[in-house]
Amino acid sequence: MIRLVLLLLLVALPAAAQRRMVAAAHPLAAEAGMAMLRAGGTALDAAIAVQAVLAVVEPQASGLGGGALLLHWDGKARRLSAWDGRETAPAAVSPTLFLRDGQPLPFHEAAVGGRAVGVPGVLRMLEAVHREGGRLPWAQLFAPAIAVAEAGFPVGARLAAQIAAEAERLGRDPQAAALFLPGGQPLAEGAPLRNPALAATLRAVAEQGADALYRGAIAADIAAAVRAHAQPGFMTTDDLAGYAPRRREPVCAPYRVWTLCGVPPPTSGGVAVLQIMALLEHQDMAALDPRGAPAEIRALDAAHLLGEAGRLAFADRNRYLADADQVPVPVRGLLDPAYLTLRAQLIDRDRALANPRPGNPSWGGGTPLASQPPQPENGTSHFSILDGEGHAVAMTTTIEDSFGARLVVRGMLLNNELTDFSFLPEIGGRPVANRVAPGKRPRSSMSPTIVFGRDGLPAAVLGSAGGGRIIGHVAQTLVAMLDWGMEPQAAVALPRIGALDRRIELEAGTSAAGLAPALEARGFPVEVRTMTSGLHAIRILRGPEGVRLQGGADPRRDGVVLGD
Repeated sequence: MIRLVLLLLLVALPAAAQRRMVAAAHPLAAEAGMAMLRAGGTALDAAIAVQAVLAVVEPQASGLGGGALLLHWDGKARRLSAWDGRETAPAAVSPTLFLRDGQPLPFHEAAVGGRAVGVPGVLRMLEAVHREGGRLPWAQLFAPAIAVAEAGFPVGARLAAQIAAEAERLGRDPQAAALFLPGGQPLAEGAPLRNPALAATLRAVAEQGADALYRGAIAADIAAAVRAHAQPGFMTTDDLAGYAPRRREPVCAPYRVWTLCGVPPPTSGGVAVLQIMALLEHQDMAALDPRGAPAEIRALDAAHLLGEAGRLAFADRNRYLADADQVPVPVRGLLDPAYLTLRAQLIDRDRALANPRPGNPSWGGGTPLASQPPQPENGTSHFSILDGEGHAVAMTTTIEDSFGARLVVRGMLLNNELTDFSFLPEIGGRPVANRVAPGKRPRSSMSPTIVFGRDGLPAAVLGSAGGGRIIGHVAQTLVAMLDWGMEPQAAVALPRIGALDRRIELEAGTSAAGLAPALEARGFPVEVRTMTSGLHAIRILRGPEGVRLQGGADPRRDGVVLGD
């Protein structure tokens, strides 16, 4: 307990280092990552340890039962790789998975139970990247997580609040109830949470590799739990045994003097963030630094531009972006500078677009598509790592909604990632790109990002949690660091402003909320709401005196930055 308190105190200290750094959503996870770096491991080794501990201490957001996207910079080979550990739909699903009598199911009816569970991908992906660039023994990377799961940890305020909010749904599953609602009552802040079943699962993975989860008794238990639920799904042991991660080509684009890189589809995040930044490059964002005077006008104009660029990007996202292995996706067309210049000309600095529409990028898709209607996206965790050899990792990981499917197997929560598909397979006779299909990966908003400087080396590593809001969180943070020169901690702590589909969202309880009347007067649909972004960022500064690292951990969560 004393050790945890000391780690929590570090959140308030300046986050700076010279060699290596880990920024993650929980102190124990960041400490596990740093322990691997100090033991001689690489950033990829640290990432595996961080994810394993997050599965224990932030179970509502990510874990072995979910999926992830990872961006890796190999500092020695000077090579950037994008890894896709996104969940897949079981082979037996149909496009009508979330329909009843031709109408979409209510979201939480679809989200809770076996129907929404996709084949988990995070562990297979981590196994693949460990083969690619890990150095420490696989089993060593799981030791901190096993120790925490066995000994327990004090439940934080955020986790306690989420358990209380989800108590009724968690109570429907006996294993979830036993873990989070002992004696029928939600675990309170400060109560110890032990998970010996997850410790046993982690130990099996440490000893046997990812096969422990994808083949054998654990796989059989996962498939059985999914199929036996009152809202049954379609997963089989063959679906689990057949899962494979994908190594993909990153998407990159220039922004002023930097190059921004992200992960390509099936996530929409990489393309959408690059689109937003390309649209903002046509504006003098540096002149809108909110720390200058008149601050109110600057903040309003910055919100206007961030919102309008985001709404245009979301219009394209909802029409075109999906699993490119299964449907044509015009990635090149959407990032074509000429196309984005035309889109930027739609932005009026004094008046919002009445109806942001998708554009017409060049592509060979042929079939006219319908835009996916808005639906909820939540959850997720992000962490950023830089090791002493120049390797970097930006990894965003998720079980989708808070506590995923609210279904626990062997101590781990299963995802409800299939709700990231469009519930409607077609609209007006036109197919939706992100419709459900066997073996398909649902569209994501995860946006792990690495920024490169003129020297071709990483200048920043960042990403966020927050469902569909991730895209706006990352774009706003990039503007704050690159255009306004803010240190990462100041950038991630900024009042959140961003687009979600056609509306602008402003963070409740902050100065951003005060912009609502002026933005509404300019024609924007506005919602003021609580934000739980979960940004974690590292800035790398190189100069005559060497390398300096600055880190930022989102104060809206339990995150911390550790480094040396």
